[in-house]
Amino acid sequence: MSALKRILLAEDNDNDLDLTLTALGENNLANEVVVVRDGAEAWDFLRHEGQFAGRNGGNPAVVLLDLKMPKVDGLELLRRMREDARFKTVPVVVLTSSREESDIVQSYKLGVNAFVVKPVAFDQFIGAVKNLGLFWAVLNEPPPDRHQTPSHA
Repeated sequence: MSALKRILLAEDNDNDLDLTLTALGENNLANEVVVVRDGAEAWDFLRHEGQFAGRNGGNPAVVLLDLKMPKVDGLELLRRMREDARFKTVPVVVLTSSREESDIVQSYKLGVNAFVVKPVAFDQFIGAVKNLGLFWAVLNEPPPDRHQTPSHA
């Protein structure tokens, strides 16, 4: 059995971050959760650059992605991921408070695996994140990771 892969959580809202981490913790997932606060940090993590230049491991099991973030927003990060062969098959779940139809349509056009609107009720939010974490990080069988170490051209 292979080692558990990380969950990459891109979230800039402190309350949503705390709730998401609580929900993942309640599911007793053994996966490490790496938190980044904007899309630029997420991109650095994926590409082993910046503060993540020396990190070990390949692609995350799943990226939980907020759309409305500073520097590089979620849609732009998703676009970059789907244009880069190394990240094309990494599961991405948009986890956002946006109910804008244009955000939903654009996310799917860019290749998101799921779009989840953050429930307002605490119990619903916890349940939704627990189920997301369990499915994507434990149950889902991803394709072989053929691009674990990015090439530096």
